Amino acid sequence: MRRPNVARTLDQPELPLAPPKRRAASVDPEQAAKIAIARRAMPGAPPGYVRLVLSLELRRALAEHLSARAIREGKNLEGVMIDLLEANSKRGRPA
Repeated sequence: MRRPNVARTLDQPELPLAPPKRRAASVDPEQAAKIAIARRAMPGAPPGYVRLVLSLELRRALAEHLSARAIREGKNLEGVMIDLLEANSKRGRPA
């Protein structure tokens, strides 16, 4: 059973919805990425690195596969993920 709208039951006018925020159409994706990382990331220990905290929701089988790979390679799971991200990043760029 749906509850009645409180504004209607009290004979009060409903407030208008806020207009959606407009994005600047002329923002370059690389510039937007720099701004986003500046807001989200913390400076890393080595110069030129940042600490970016992510939460991933993975299939259990994939998480176990990545964990086993990390154990075989003597790394932690974060190290394996960084290796995968860097490898895919380099693969997508022209040399």
